[in-house]
Amino acid sequence: MPQRKCSKEIYRKTKINKRITIPLAKETYLSLVNDANAFRQVIDEMINLYPELFPPEAAQGYYLHDQRQSVKMPDVKLRRIKMQEADPTSSRQEVYTIAPSGLLPYLSGATDEVEKALFLRRFGVPFWGLTYVFGRNDQYWYRLTTQLGRYDIVTTTVKAAEAMPQHLLADEKHAHYHGERVYIATTVGDDCVLGATLSSAADTPHLTAAYGTFAQEAKRRQTDYAPTTVNTDGWTATQNAWRALFPAIVIIECFLHAFINIRMRCQKKWQTVWPEIQQQVWDIYHAADKPIFQERVQAFGRWAQHAVTGTALAAIEKLCARADRFIVAFDYPDAYRTSTMLDRHMEPMARWLFSCRFFHGHLAAAEKQVRAWALLHNFWPYCPRAKICKEFISPAHRLNRSIYHENWLHNLLVATSLSRVNIIDHKIRQN
Repeated sequence: MPQRKCSKEIYRKTKINKRITIPLAKETYLSLVNDANAFRQVIDEMINLYPELFPPEAAQGYYLHDQRQSVKMPDVKLRRIKMQEADPTSSRQEVYTIAPSGLLPYLSGATDEVEKALFLRRFGVPFWGLTYVFGRNDQYWYRLTTQLGRYDIVTTTVKAAEAMPQHLLADEKHAHYHGERVYIATTVGDDCVLGATLSSAADTPHLTAAYGTFAQEAKRRQTDYAPTTVNTDGWTATQNAWRALFPAIVIIECFLHAFINIRMRCQKKWQTVWPEIQQQVWDIYHAADKPIFQERVQAFGRWAQHAVTGTALAAIEKLCARADRFIVAFDYPDAYRTSTMLDRHMEPMARWLFSCRFFHGHLAAAEKQVRAWALLHNFWPYCPRAKICKEFISPAHRLNRSIYHENWLHNLLVATSLSRVNIIDHKIRQN
């Protein structure tokens, strides 16, 4: 049997999302949809409570435009509203659909009926397992999950321009696509995954394009967005990509990677001096200011000249030679000095990739899957035993300091209101 050829090119374009999702149960919405006065009263309350879910023109007034009956769900009618003021970008009065969070996009199901199944995807439960427990079929659960990858990760997760993180972390997760290596350019900020884009190579042009997806989405949320710092490993292409996207950004190299490099070369062969190496690296990291940092680095280098040799000495000398890259962090107290926060998110990403045996089919499908995982990951609830669970229910809640609904999937669907829809495909469809 000839091997199926799959495209390794991805074509992207975006369109405006004209679906406004409000935190209402399906039954509550259906009880209001035929009562114009009651419906308008609820919409007015929502505009006052959550103005970010509506276009800016909504504050100037709107009309109840019409109702649309669903073919998939004959008992469901969705109301649409028309803005009184014209959209400045299109110079026309836009029409938006008002939908409850109790219904999924495209009316593909009821939120409460699929919420537990989508939660189990967090632990890598395969689609056939969801079919066995919850019914439907494998393709239904696959499409339901993958379609979430169409939404902007940044504008869905971050609901206010002032909440955009100024300090970021970035790295590439190695994955496999039809036996070939691909890279997931991952961006993390304020404990949320804000970017996850596939790249077929780890050179500067490809990584610039991959991280550029995050940059575009971030600037949709905040037009003049320019992060202050980004924490990366020592990979030159990664650093070049971020400088190309944000020329004023400050690159802070991960101190943890330097320590891991030393540990790989010292822990076994140099067991007698390994505790001393650990302590000295620890003391360097916790230096109170720049002069003390420099002094301890120089002392560590002199000590290593007499204590170790070979690759162990080379690793220590590499840390000392890069001291000027680590010391920059003292100028930015809120910046990330290590990639620990990024690693906390890459670990579940690695488990998810392994559980689905990485990627199959077209690269565009793989792109939507990894974006869907990132978005779900930001809204999945914390473990009840975690200390942070006492304050926040999810990473998105922690970043925004507010939620729309107590249920995580309802909260995610409401957050997609007005978020751009990304058309990601392996071919350009002809009109």
